[in-house]
Amino acid sequence: MKITDLWKIKKEPTISFELFPARTEKAAEKLSTTIDILADLNPDFTSVTFGAGGSTREGSYLLLKKLKEEKHLEVIGYFAGFGLSPAEILTVLDSYQELGIENILVVRGDIPRDDDSFSPHPESFRYASDLLAFIRPRYDFCIGVAAYPEGHIESESLNKDLQYLKLKADLGAEYIITNYAYDNNFFYAFRDRCLKSGIELPITPGVMPIYSEKLMDSLAKLCGASITPEIRQGLAHLPAEDKAAVLDFGIRFAYQQCKDLLGSDIPGIHIYTMDRHLTVAAVINRLREEGLI
Repeated sequence: MKITDLWKIKKEPTISFELFPARTEKAAEKLSTTIDILADLNPDFTSVTFGAGGSTREGSYLLLKKLKEEKHLEVIGYFAGFGLSPAEILTVLDSYQELGIENILVVRGDIPRDDDSFSPHPESFRYASDLLAFIRPRYDFCIGVAAYPEGHIESESLNKDLQYLKLKADLGAEYIITNYAYDNNFFYAFRDRCLKSGIELPITPGVMPIYSEKLMDSLAKLCGASITPEIRQGLAHLPAEDKAAVLDFGIRFAYQQCKDLLGSDIPGIHIYTMDRHLTVAAVINRLREEGLI
């Protein structure tokens, strides 16, 4: 089912998860456990990332296939086109279409950080809008795009960021999934800016639970997300090196964030799992116990 159709018929907000393909045998074992546990939570859909420069092309396809055919989950295939030739893009998307995938999320993608030899194809699309313009007339996918409530880290301004998002909407994007923000006010302000700019697509906020302080800092630096004083102060009061305490703090913070978002007329919540299940399951179960989802 197309995600936009799901939102039309579902009375309450959807709950969805993001997963990424495993790169090692140990990670694959961990991912397998995570899939089993998260699938039992009956998410409305699950997304699968696509590595920079097509680095996880096969792994992304196999993970989408597993989720769709073995777990019978609705899926969104992320598609990062930077570095790929038009022919390679068509090959990947044809394989998704043959698999029966109806939903994709089109993003530019970044230069692979761990491959010094990487060289983009000379006909590679430079921007997500270019990629979207190439895909839209060729396929009937329900196409979504990404957005950043605090602005893309490479963008010169919030207004410029919004102009590019409006361009994607005009080119045929049908929904938006945002990067995470630890302060929901960033999301609310972003949503207001979209409406004032004539962007009327469904906007689903992304939520990134705090799994560890080190990972939190690393991801925030990578994508430009702000870490609030409330988080810094909360973590500072925990016993040093107490991983369980940090995990519990992350669960409580993510629960409160989701609870607030669920009261604000959103189509759904998309949780970035980092292929982990303990925190995600705890948050979802608590939301359900309290009748919030």
